[in-house]
Amino acid sequence: MLSGNALKLIALISMTIDHIGVVMFPGNQIFRAVGRLALPIFAYMIAEGCRYTHSRPRYILTVFLVGVFCQAVYLLAERSVEQCILITFTFSILIICSFDLASKDKRYIPVMLCLIVFAYFIAEKLPSLLPSTDFSIDYGFFGIMLAPLIYIGTNRPSRLVLTAVGLVFVALVRTPDQWLSLLSLPLLALYNGKRGFKMPKYFFYAYYPLHLGIIYIINFIIS
Repeated sequence: MLSGNALKLIALISMTIDHIGVVMFPGNQIFRAVGRLALPIFAYMIAEGCRYTHSRPRYILTVFLVGVFCQAVYLLAERSVEQCILITFTFSILIICSFDLASKDKRYIPVMLCLIVFAYFIAEKLPSLLPSTDFSIDYGFFGIMLAPLIYIGTNRPSRLVLTAVGLVFVALVRTPDQWLSLLSLPLLALYNGKRGFKMPKYFFYAYYPLHLGIIYIINFIIS
């Protein structure tokens, strides 16, 4: 069985290999293939985080602020405005929160629907309105909706099924190697529902911008 922290470490390793491939070996698809495990594991853990966090406002703010910091790294290193996965997950968490509000009070259903429509516009329509930039939301609208889809599962089997459904939709609109993300399902099936071994509180948040910065620095030195 795998704890939540063990799964996150697997996702971090997968993501790091993927980013090394993107920055340093852009023609090597093996790096990208290994990186396909990261999205489903992180999305599953985002759904779990929303389920168990003691403070959703702090959870959203932390993910968003780290995402903004990473965007600064992208902008400085590559002059890119392509939005990182943490911005994707910020939308995911907001939609999950709106879903919970709508579940408790039907008056919030329009709020939830408006937020979903807004996320769709930002992810799928806004890039075409900014043709002179590389603006995009990582994994697009279906990437945003993956964690909320997992969240609505009422038990572990239903969450795994919903994860698979969400990954199929993501793969249908992405490159062919995205189908490899389905290989994450056996790992997620081993999740024991526990946090597991202790890690520094903000390790996973700090790792994202730090590893990007290190990769860019190494690439700058060797190139």
